[in-house]
Amino acid sequence: MKGFMHWFKSSNKMKRWMFLILIGILLACYGLAEIIVMREISFQEVGKVVVIFVIGFIAIVLGLIGLNKRTLEVLIEATDERMEKKKNVNINSLIFNKTVYDKGPNIVVIGGGTGLNTVLTGLKNYTSNLTAIVAVSDYGEEATNSRKELDMLPLGDIKDSIVSLASKEEQMDKLMNYEFTSGKLRGLNFSDIYFSAMKNITGNFEDSIVKSNQIFNMIGKVMPVTLDEMKIVAELANGYIVEEKSRIPEVVFDKLTKINRIMLSPSNCRPAPGVIEAIKNADCIIIGPGSLYTNVIPNLLVNGVAKAIKESTAIKVYVSNIMTEPGQTDDYSVADHINAIIEHCGTGVIDYCIYDTGEVVPEFIKKYNLEGQDLVEQDVNKIKGVKFLQRNLSMISNDMIRHDPSLVAESIIELICDDLKYQDKQNDPQYLMLNTKLREEKRINKIKKKMARKEKRQSEGKAGKREKERKGKSKFSSKYSDRIESIIEADEKAKLRVQREQAKRKSEKKKKLDSEKHSKSSIAQKPKSARGRKKTPEEIRKEMLKKLNENK
Repeated sequence: MKGFMHWFKSSNKMKRWMFLILIGILLACYGLAEIIVMREISFQEVGKVVVIFVIGFIAIVLGLIGLNKRTLEVLIEATDERMEKKKNVNINSLIFNKTVYDKGPNIVVIGGGTGLNTVLTGLKNYTSNLTAIVAVSDYGEEATNSRKELDMLPLGDIKDSIVSLASKEEQMDKLMNYEFTSGKLRGLNFSDIYFSAMKNITGNFEDSIVKSNQIFNMIGKVMPVTLDEMKIVAELANGYIVEEKSRIPEVVFDKLTKINRIMLSPSNCRPAPGVIEAIKNADCIIIGPGSLYTNVIPNLLVNGVAKAIKESTAIKVYVSNIMTEPGQTDDYSVADHINAIIEHCGTGVIDYCIYDTGEVVPEFIKKYNLEGQDLVEQDVNKIKGVKFLQRNLSMISNDMIRHDPSLVAESIIELICDDLKYQDKQNDPQYLMLNTKLREEKRINKIKKKMARKEKRQSEGKAGKREKERKGKSKFSSKYSDRIESIIEADEKAKLRVQREQAKRKSEKKKKLDSEKHSKSSIAQKPKSARGRKKTPEEIRKEMLKKLNENK
């Protein structure tokens, strides 16, 4: 009964077609009934009955077609777990999604951190043939209590990649990051317990990751770049060596220098089984975005990885960062990012570079400026041998500038389609499916944006008081009120920061003065002796009388 009632939900859009069929049946029955009960048939009455019957029959046919079409859509939606919002879709996009995913391009994404997860989240809507190659690079860092208790490797980036490739990210994120709060498991993390158990079952760490791809029903697979214990070591421009990954930005900032090069310790780390094969079989290799010196370059320094990328016939794409990173890429441009990769790995690793247009709302950039960050400069003319593609990649999420997963994925798939077109493969099934899927995704994204703007206008319209206030304002003020408020907020934060610094300096100055006063007061000053000053005649007379009395 519960399953039957599911078809009557408003989200399923079934009731409208059922209602249309019901109306058609009523009209058709009415027409037939009129003919049966009619004693005398005139031409006018016959025409009326025929029209009613035809309308009813058409309504039944249209209702059945719509009902069947919508039933098929609902069935495909139910099996296509990658759709975030199952609205505004049609049968043309849904009917071949399964085929697109299975026969989609073989894409390898190399990196770590949020940048890697952003790319994976977007690309899983176009293909199931995804491979994430992630570095396990937190060796030597302070381990969490959960890791110490279970003697586990630092699997933070691998865990996040598994979450990104999950068909249901929110539930997987909650599960993998769940920390027990009671009983004997208190303080232990679910992901550490799971990987510890899988390692014991499979016998090694690599198999535990491979099996996890199947257990979690992931879209694609996650692979560690190496199973060897790997430490990231930075050599700074002043010759100073930093052997702890987490301390690199701090030391760079304190020493007022920059990173000269990144090394692996030991330098002969071997790639994990399957990594080189995945790179060789790839149709497209994505590098970045992410922390240049701690997430991107270390993966390429593992023995054989850079060489395999150079020898691969795949499209090699570098997705540039939008903002600089304090202590790593201060004042870096797009060219500086690419040059750093070339200096460490040589030429032939990057064919294309996709970078953002830089059209970010100024007030958000101002907030980043307060933290020592800025937009990555777009000096693309300084690099030769790399083709540059400027695309709109950014979005604002929780007041943070981030890569938009759908926009990044669209840019990459467009590039793959253009490459297939260049090879005269316009009639290739892969090109046809990808191109259609890309157009459909763009259409759906446009609808989503329109709906979001509409909802925003409606929410603003409900606030009557706010609307009244806006009526008295200028057009510029009403249009840019949100931006003006954000700029004022950023200015206030800057003022508060300056005031705090001034108050800190004043307190330090006051402490210094107080300490100086205290040191002066601690030195005992002798009182002036009466002999040190000139005595009056009266005092001399009294002293003489005193002496005479004492002699007596």
